[in-house]
Amino acid sequence: MTPESIKKFVIVGGGTAGWIAAATLGNIFRHSEVEIELVESDDIGVIGVGEATIPPLLTILESLGIDLVDFIKHTQASFKLGIQFDDWHTIGEGYFHPFGTLGRSIDGHDFFQCWLKSKAEGDDTPLMAHSPEAVLAQQGRFFLPFEAQGTPLASTTFALHLDAVLAGKYLRKFAEKSGVKRTEGLVESVSRSDKGLIKSVTLQSGVEIAGDFFIDCSGFKGLLIEEALETGYEDWSEFLPCNRAVTVQTENMGDTTPYTIATARAAGWTWRIPLQHRTGNGYVFCDKYCSDEEAIETLLSSIEGQPLTEPRVIPFTTGVRHKAWNQNCLALGLAQGFLEPLESTAIHLVSKSLALFVRLFPTAECDTQLSDEFNRRVRQDYEEIRDFLVLHYCTTQRDDTPFWRWCQQMELPVKLKAKLDLFKVHGGLIPGTEELFQPTSWYAVFDGMGVEPVGYNPTLDAIDYHKLKQSLHSGKTAIQTSAATQPSHDEFLRTYCPAPKI
Repeated sequence: MTPESIKKFVIVGGGTAGWIAAATLGNIFRHSEVEIELVESDDIGVIGVGEATIPPLLTILESLGIDLVDFIKHTQASFKLGIQFDDWHTIGEGYFHPFGTLGRSIDGHDFFQCWLKSKAEGDDTPLMAHSPEAVLAQQGRFFLPFEAQGTPLASTTFALHLDAVLAGKYLRKFAEKSGVKRTEGLVESVSRSDKGLIKSVTLQSGVEIAGDFFIDCSGFKGLLIEEALETGYEDWSEFLPCNRAVTVQTENMGDTTPYTIATARAAGWTWRIPLQHRTGNGYVFCDKYCSDEEAIETLLSSIEGQPLTEPRVIPFTTGVRHKAWNQNCLALGLAQGFLEPLESTAIHLVSKSLALFVRLFPTAECDTQLSDEFNRRVRQDYEEIRDFLVLHYCTTQRDDTPFWRWCQQMELPVKLKAKLDLFKVHGGLIPGTEELFQPTSWYAVFDGMGVEPVGYNPTLDAIDYHKLKQSLHSGKTAIQTSAATQPSHDEFLRTYCPAPKI
């Protein structure tokens, strides 16, 4: 007998995760009889995950057929070339983590190894001088794609800073045009079958909404995945101890930087995310070392511009559900897990989970072979990102507060320790093909945090160093020259994608 296909999806919770799911599924089933209904309530505030994003967001928009300029205007977005990290290694020092790729291989040799060889020969050119994104960011510029062809800027990679609430509204409009039904209401109870599958949710109004598959975007609460299915949550506080964040929005001041700023503080770190109409600010901290009142004071003393909102404290527990897909329920966003927003991975995890779900798309019976593979891969993604976040903390040389002294002594995840040990030999790094953070990201943080290998790959000694030096110099000069001819970030925004005044 042929298994029953899924005829109806029910998404519980709107916000960024819920409406990305609705837009994605709505787009896929636009010309079919599959129904998609999203339940949300205006009475529940949106936390607004992911105001800073990473480049895969642009792939999502493109796959949905969304016009990038239109999206930027409606979400008050600005461009992002990477993240500036200040005071993480020691107070007063900073480094840049760019998107994109560092340099190009030379005579078949990995670029980073070429740079290590040149450094060993006495060349003191910073690694980031070979990154188009880092150079553009340093100059406060953004690039004109049609003028970048044939230049080192042609491969420049970028993402967006955006207003998450406006992005949710934009995606809602898109999804509803695709046929997604929105129902206003609060879920009061969940009904399950004898096999344990979710059959329906009942709203406070008494309306019952049945479905074949449910997507839980209800936030930390996990209304379906946790309260109904009791899936369980794995706490990773032993690796990432920060468990609270305080946020505040401010008026814009000065130039709109084409990058996020993450500044290490006494018990965590603060972010600054410039949009076209305002700036988002926040302080991620550990309550073992800092009270809410101290965190608010630290944040307010660090912001630029007048506050537009009252400080808002958000508690969280870093970790991941034991199963992101359990029975006929898929958890997304905060209902799936939480990793602090240091590398802006929240929206990426939502979209990658959806892409993987589509690759493993089930019938109404939800074969566990599919969900097991899905859960294995999602966990792998979370562990990869967790380890990369831990790298920012464990390599610090700060010992000025109890928090940073704890970070220096923390026990490392096994895979991260192995990666550090391998790198320290002669800069080796072998990433997985589907991993988010490719070598440029690891090199940027290693270099910025002062993690240096003992040497370089010995095969570099067979290369003509004079020729190598000339090649590196030419590449660096070409990036600097090309970047200097580009408009400022603000000028680019005003000319090509100005957002309406709010």
